[in-house]
Amino acid sequence: MEQIRISDVTMKQSGREFALSFKEKIEIPKLLDKLGVSVIELEPIVQPKIDMLRIKSVASTVKNSIVAVPVQLTQESVDATWNALKAAKRPRLQVCASISTVQMEYLFNKKPAAMLKAIEESVAACRAKTQDVEFIADDATRSDPAFLYKAIQTAIDAGAGTVTVCDVTGAILPDELTAFLDSLYENVAGLKDVVLGMSCSNELAMADACAIAAIRHGVREIKAAAYPINRISLSNVSRLLAAKGDTWGVNCSVRTVEMNRIVKQIAWMCETQRSKNSPFDNGVQEIGEEVSLTSHDTMGTVLKAVEKLGYDLSEEDGARVWEAFKVIAARRDVITNRELDTIVASAAMQVPSTYVLTSYSITASNISSSMAHMQMEKHGQKLEGVALGDGPVDAAFLAIENIVGCHYELDDFQIRSVTEGREAMGETVVRLRSGGKLYSGRGTSTDIVGSSIQAYINALNKITYEEAEMA
Repeated sequence: MEQIRISDVTMKQSGREFALSFKEKIEIPKLLDKLGVSVIELEPIVQPKIDMLRIKSVASTVKNSIVAVPVQLTQESVDATWNALKAAKRPRLQVCASISTVQMEYLFNKKPAAMLKAIEESVAACRAKTQDVEFIADDATRSDPAFLYKAIQTAIDAGAGTVTVCDVTGAILPDELTAFLDSLYENVAGLKDVVLGMSCSNELAMADACAIAAIRHGVREIKAAAYPINRISLSNVSRLLAAKGDTWGVNCSVRTVEMNRIVKQIAWMCETQRSKNSPFDNGVQEIGEEVSLTSHDTMGTVLKAVEKLGYDLSEEDGARVWEAFKVIAARRDVITNRELDTIVASAAMQVPSTYVLTSYSITASNISSSMAHMQMEKHGQKLEGVALGDGPVDAAFLAIENIVGCHYELDDFQIRSVTEGREAMGETVVRLRSGGKLYSGRGTSTDIVGSSIQAYINALNKITYEEAEMA
């Protein structure tokens, strides 16, 4: 029985068709890995600092699936992408080239001969980094057949082990697709030595039918999406293979029993509306793995758990976190994610205060929006900000953003009581992201709003200090 690879392209749609936070871009691949998809495709590197951190984070957390990242047709892009991806257990580099005449000249500014040379050099450069290289012939169904055959053979000769042909318009029907595949088998001798893949748009609502027709006609890798916007549906194709795979002599690794739950989690993240008027990015679900650390754990184990939370600590900060951990662990049986977050916020990257809170005034009501008036100082300069919000904390954070003039992704927001009674102290941990990197701040007060403001400003000062150091 032959294995059909399901390659999920949900992450490649992010930014174009729906918005995801940095945290969600790490969580979705973890869910897809748990679901059992063969390949998880990520977005290419566009903003080097943020995207390389994103790829490294995914590469370190995905345990079983292939992690695939596209490269541009340059040696520099191949080197940068590989540096971010090489820690993955099963890395794949993808070379994507538009094969149709219109897209070749419009998107790549290349004539056919130059495109063939670029394909050959890029695939060879990727093959020098890893054995798993995929060549993606974009807009293949509208290309000149003779050039398509030559481009595919060139990629195979240069070292591509997977070749994917794409119908970007979604205009092809199942019988037309099988005729197209027959022409490839007849004219590209090297196809018998590689895995043939198929990608299809869903303009005519025929993508799933085309996927099944392709599988029954020798295609062994299908690009599908757990959250399918105009793509082959991962859910539909996986269920069809589970029901009819034995008849066709094929199967796939997707765990259909867990399908509904995981696809619903992914859909929740993809469908979440991002408010432009709130620092809260509308509800990131807590779906990370819970840690349970004790005083018997080593420094390496603790710092690995810190890394899984998303922090990128320096060696000096790692040592501080370890010392703080030992103190807390000596009087607690178990340290969980939340305690570890608090330790990092308290011990790591303690910096001078660029922004200092001087006063704040909050009004809250059940019949109108909350309003916050914040007064702060920066290097002796007095600053003020006023904002309306959905609650007192929301309004306070917005007022701080107005003062700073910058919005940071609010990765997490935790509140808990640390003492009991009427005058109980509340502790808040705020995690902000800047340039993809995670910064946490901690605040304590008998006033929850006050502790939240302290925590936010604490994290903000860490960002400001590091940005000034790097300038």
